[in-house]
Amino acid sequence: MTEPVWTPEAAVPEKLQSLLASKSKINSMLAFTQIVRLLKTQPRTGWVDRGIPLEKTESIADHMYRMSIIAMALPNRQVNIDRCVKIALVHDIAESLVGDITPFGGVTKAEKHRRESDTIDYLVKIVSPYNSEFAEEMKELWLEYEEIRSPEAVYVKDIDKFEMIQQAWDYEQEYGQKYDLSEFYRSRSNIKTPEIGELCDEVIRQRKEFFGMT
Repeated sequence: MTEPVWTPEAAVPEKLQSLLASKSKINSMLAFTQIVRLLKTQPRTGWVDRGIPLEKTESIADHMYRMSIIAMALPNRQVNIDRCVKIALVHDIAESLVGDITPFGGVTKAEKHRRESDTIDYLVKIVSPYNSEFAEEMKELWLEYEEIRSPEAVYVKDIDKFEMIQQAWDYEQEYGQKYDLSEFYRSRSNIKTPEIGELCDEVIRQRKEFFGMT
């Protein structure tokens, strides 16, 4: 039997249906923020797959928030930092309904992109009655990151990798080498931004010292 096609509408919690059915602009905003709230409870799948206890697993919102703070704190003035922060805040927003799909999750890259793209369009449709300018900006920021359209998108991609490496190190400081997180550090080779690379290198140096690696 063929599985039904995934849709964002079907992924929305039932308790939000009354808000979505309302014609009120206020309820459009409330429905949008309730969907975004799901990011606070969606775990980052890569950590769960490697055995990190669910109650200790960072959420997608955790990841996006620290990325945004990192973007603000970095001293690079060759990119628009305000735009970097905005990109960091929305780059995974579709995962509020899609979830965090990894390459090992049984969903093709093309299908993952379709689900996320459809979800962005759905979120735009929901929040547009309240603030259409924001809705379009959110979509543009998401596409900018997804398609790597700008230096800011490259910068945030590098921050994304660094935040993941730092999170792996956070877990290893807590659990030692109980869980094999070594593969996450390989993302260092894909980081192009010098100051972000320096941060990664220091994390890796501290890790090697901590575990007595040569």
